[in-house]
Amino acid sequence: MQMNNRQITCLPGAAKGFIDAKLASGIVSFSLADLTTETGLSVVAAKNQLLRLKNMVTRVSPRQQYFLIIQPEHRCIGAPPVEWWFDDYFTWLGQRYYLALQSAAATFGSSPQAIQETQIITDIPRRDMAIGRIRVRFFVKSDISRTLTQQLPGMYAPLTVSTPESTLFDLIRYASVIGGIERAAETLAPLLKLTKAKGLIRVLNAENEISTAQRLGFVLQVLGATDLTQIIKKWLPKTIQVVPLSTHLGVDSYAQINREWCVINNSRSFL
Repeated sequence: MQMNNRQITCLPGAAKGFIDAKLASGIVSFSLADLTTETGLSVVAAKNQLLRLKNMVTRVSPRQQYFLIIQPEHRCIGAPPVEWWFDDYFTWLGQRYYLALQSAAATFGSSPQAIQETQIITDIPRRDMAIGRIRVRFFVKSDISRTLTQQLPGMYAPLTVSTPESTLFDLIRYASVIGGIERAAETLAPLLKLTKAKGLIRVLNAENEISTAQRLGFVLQVLGATDLTQIIKKWLPKTIQVVPLSTHLGVDSYAQINREWCVINNSRSFL
């Protein structure tokens, strides 16, 4: 007797065949809905088959029906590289994101200190993620659409990354939660050779955060990026308020005020 396609896909091993087909197409992630739709398996049957493939698949979160396919070369870390599946994952979530901060800087060749996490900016608060040895840390920007981003060429899968100019701005904006202004300056310094005047102007207009621009101008001046500091000076309004350089540190009586940028240098190790 000849079986139809639905009967065939419901046979044991349908999930394994589905996973093999995904890998053959260069895809390393899928949702439970994808699996049941394409194989005809019920939700219960699909979950049972995935349990028997526990060495090949893992869930991104106990609360989410989204799975990663673990190839033999990635079993030591417990998941495929974030860059291979994150775009698909956020498409499934229906949420915007971009690779940011020190992780974005690393894609442009700036990694003065190796970080043990992938840093992502989204527009909705999310819990940090741990999958095997992979750690993903989320930061929130309410109006994420204003950030200038790009797709990096030559990647295994699509990945949205902040531009070098946006990365500079974000490193200053989030300095207090990524190790301080010194760490931010150390990370952004190698990016200066990639920073374009037009790109910086676009970022300043899009972000429109005067206090962050002041801090960035001060840091760039210390780093000797004269051309870029002139761009920020022209962009800033004539009257600006005094702001501390490090937002997570207090201001003592010994902190000096840089009159040019109206920035209080309350970070003793950053001159």
